[in-house]
Amino acid sequence: MTPLKANTLISIILLFILLMFSDDAMSQRRRDREAGREDMNPPKPMVSDSLKSDSVRTDSLVISRPKKKQPLDSPVVYEANDSIVFEEGGFAHLYGDGKVNYQKIELGAEIITMNMDSSTVYARGVKDTLGVEKGKPVFKDGDTSYDTEAIRYNFKSKKGIINNVVSQQGEGYVTGNNAKKGADDELFMQNGRYTTCDHHDHPHFYLQLTKAKVRPKKNVVTGPAYLVVEDVPLPLAVPFFFFPFSSSYSSGFIMPSYMDDSARGFGLSDGGYYFAISDMMDLRLTGDIFTKGSWRLGVETNYNKRYKFSGSLMADYQVTKQGDKNMPDYTVAKDFKIVWNHRQDPKANPNSTFSASVNLSTSSYERSNLNNLYNSQLLTQNMKSSSISYSRTFPGIGLTLSGTTNISQNMKDSSIAVTLPDLNISLTRRFPFKRKKATGAERWYEKISIQYTGHLTNTIQTKDNLLFKSNLVKDWQNAMQHLIPISATFSLFKYFNLTPTFNYTERWYTKKIEREYDDDKGRWNPTDTIYGFHRVANYSMSLGLSTKLYGMYKPLFMKKKEIQIRHVVTPQISISGAPGFSKYWEQHEDRNGNMQYYSPYTEQKFGSAPRLKQGIVSFDLSNNIEMKYKNRKDSLKKISLIDELGASLSYDMAAKERQWSDLGLRLRLKLTKSYTFNMNARFATYAYTFDKNGNVTTGNRTEWSYGRFGRFSGWGSSFNYTFNNDTWKKLFGSKDDEDQKGNEDGQSGDGEEDDSVIGKDSGSNEKTVKKAEADADGYQVFKMPWSLSINYSFNISEDRSKPINVNSMRYPFSYTHNLNASGNVKLSNNWQVTFNTGYDFQAKEITQTSMTITRDLHCFSMSASLSPFGRWKYYNFRISANASILQDLKWEQRSQTQNNIQWY
Repeated sequence: MTPLKANTLISIILLFILLMFSDDAMSQRRRDREAGREDMNPPKPMVSDSLKSDSVRTDSLVISRPKKKQPLDSPVVYEANDSIVFEEGGFAHLYGDGKVNYQKIELGAEIITMNMDSSTVYARGVKDTLGVEKGKPVFKDGDTSYDTEAIRYNFKSKKGIINNVVSQQGEGYVTGNNAKKGADDELFMQNGRYTTCDHHDHPHFYLQLTKAKVRPKKNVVTGPAYLVVEDVPLPLAVPFFFFPFSSSYSSGFIMPSYMDDSARGFGLSDGGYYFAISDMMDLRLTGDIFTKGSWRLGVETNYNKRYKFSGSLMADYQVTKQGDKNMPDYTVAKDFKIVWNHRQDPKANPNSTFSASVNLSTSSYERSNLNNLYNSQLLTQNMKSSSISYSRTFPGIGLTLSGTTNISQNMKDSSIAVTLPDLNISLTRRFPFKRKKATGAERWYEKISIQYTGHLTNTIQTKDNLLFKSNLVKDWQNAMQHLIPISATFSLFKYFNLTPTFNYTERWYTKKIEREYDDDKGRWNPTDTIYGFHRVANYSMSLGLSTKLYGMYKPLFMKKKEIQIRHVVTPQISISGAPGFSKYWEQHEDRNGNMQYYSPYTEQKFGSAPRLKQGIVSFDLSNNIEMKYKNRKDSLKKISLIDELGASLSYDMAAKERQWSDLGLRLRLKLTKSYTFNMNARFATYAYTFDKNGNVTTGNRTEWSYGRFGRFSGWGSSFNYTFNNDTWKKLFGSKDDEDQKGNEDGQSGDGEEDDSVIGKDSGSNEKTVKKAEADADGYQVFKMPWSLSINYSFNISEDRSKPINVNSMRYPFSYTHNLNASGNVKLSNNWQVTFNTGYDFQAKEITQTSMTITRDLHCFSMSASLSPFGRWKYYNFRISANASILQDLKWEQRSQTQNNIQWY
């Protein structure tokens, strides 16, 4: 090989090696640029000038500038009350109530450290000289707030590490020692806690969560969890747990309760599904099922349309099976209950109203429903009433239409009375002779007025199981009545009011009952019912005269106290007359020669027209006595001594015998502002005598002719009063106590709470503790709010089942009275006792009695109910969590529900 060729070969090899290393270097630089690690100074090219003209190589060696760091999406706003210190390396320290805001993120703490380069922030609190930590970090991301010990957060990745986090989710709190916050606001924690106790730093109970994921305002999903009460782990664990949270209106399942009943067997009670239909309406579908075949299905709904109407509807259907099948004691009861309450907003329509209050059920429903077996008030309820009403007013013509449906049930004998419908039509008072353009004084005929009232009714009285089997024409009573009064009022001698009246009454019936007299039994027996349109009319006239007499009396021995007594006497006398309408009556002469009468319309709703003519003179006298005096503050005060003391008596001029009516006395006393005592008594005018057969009958001779006052026939009344702390002080407290109470602000006395009670502060979820008050001797003021309500009802009447006293011609009196009492005592801030009892003096036994003791355990509540007296005896013990989300966290023990089981 020649030297030239050898040199050329060596040059080609060196050039190849050089190009190879140049490509490796450029590739490394390209990778560095992509990784952002290239220096600010551009590298020098490592190729010879002969390669500058190579377009391919030139493109591959394009010099790039370093990539800038991505800034935050929005500025970070920060401030501090004490100082802000900046350090080399992009650090900023905020001291003294520091605050950092970035987008929807808010962070506040005593000390905050920010790194401007890495976009991270670290916050913590500080301890004072007493070792109390203050200024703990509060981190808020949108609407979700976290209370922490320390937090490290990255604004770019939106991730962080939180120490001792506390987050309120729904009704409970989720706490964790170390938690990781994800970019989507979720928290990942180990050994966390969930509790509904607001003492979340040291709760009374909590669920220990081994592993948990918290999605704020959505749910908490956990792994194995177990219950801890007062720092004592209990052997109650679940493999997983799911806590749903929702700040919006949503549907969901209703977990049932386990039941063990001796009559129904084992079962699940009150489970179902809740439907969130709309903002104006919801639906709750629940049911019960038991191993012995009993079951129940219930529907509840609430509705509310603003400025229109609101209400609720509950419907229940249950089948109760007791005993063993194919055995004599096996029974099957099918019951239902409907409760409907509807109220129309007054602003919806001023000319029409609609309301409903329905409480309808079969007679055995209340006795067999599980929820009622431990409610003594429902068990002893004998009467139920329901009503639905609608009214419409036409102001232009003065017409008012109102319709009502009434249902009355007697739970003792299963009887039911239904009125469907009950329609009233009324026209306002009109003055037909009044001049449209009156000049001068009012004429006497212009005072004549006329009205109209129509009443249409359709009623039935039957058993509840026969109601839907009844015939509308044969079993229901259909009737309509028209009343047309014409009246006027004139002044007579300036002090008397003279009122003439003419009344016209007409009745429409759809049937009449024909009868014939049975001489053997001495009564009218029905023979035939004639259906069709039947009309019964009558009219009457009356003339009334009334005035008022005033008398003032000033006691001579009380002149200094400026006491005046006013006595108002209101006498009234009226005379009324009406012809006899014997055409609506039938007569029969019995075997003794006495005439017997009957009307085919007597048993109809509005009765029949009077058979005999009438000419009645009525007397009425009313008295009112009031007293005025000046109290200690020199202000005028008026009290009623006798609100009304009145008497009424009438004389029938057209009657052939016993023209005088019985004497009626009435008394009304206003004992307190909230209680008025009423008494109505009757005194018979004619005395008892013996007929020719020796039977007692009412004679034609008055009691007055014997020198006696009218015979007392009977009287009934009731008394209600409620004692509490305030009423006790008013009755038995000293004058100083009343003055002191008058100077206190905001004291209501009824249900007054102890000053040391732990109560919630308004506008805050935290509880505040008030300091206990001390009396003059330095002891804590003892206050125990209590209330006692007493109801006493009594009735006095003649007992005609016993023989009459021949000397005084008086029957002995029978007395029926009942005493009921209910009340509550708040023994302390957390203990309360309620009771309900009574005594039936006629049956000489204690009525249904129940007593309930409740204990507020802060996070839990405990209650024990006992009914030792009455027809149903039971007990019930329950301890449960207060939070609604943990309503199934409870323990309950009940007595057996069969009536024939005695548990003591």
